[in-house]
Amino acid sequence: VLLQASGGGLVQAGDSLRLSCAASGRTFDNYNIGWFRQAPGKVREFVAAVSRSGNSAVYADHLQGRFTISRDNAKNTVTLQMYSLKPDDTAVYYCNAVRIAPTYQSYWGQGTLVTVSS
Repeated sequence: VLLQASGGGLVQAGDSLRLSCAASGRTFDNYNIGWFRQAPGKVREFVAAVSRSGNSAVYADHLQGRFTISRDNAKNTVTLQMYSLKPDDTAVYYCNAVRIAPTYQSYWGQGTLVTVSS
């Protein structure tokens, strides 16, 4: 699976932004898709993930309520909608595709930079 993240940019605090992760391949719905982010000088952290069907999602506790993840399996895309952005949300955002069975597989996109100015 090849992943292409897009939608990053420079926004002001309080703004909203929508990131997209486009995947190639015909087995997109075999993978759970997650978003992670890495701020300068910090470790990569989990943001959100959506199940293969799109029926369930999980979020980092401190981001719940401001971020929404969704997927469209017909379009092979996953969207991360971010609201009320804060300067602390500044990071490179990566999408990740994971499949557990029959063998563990994990793929990363190249990342898209989100910069939130105060």
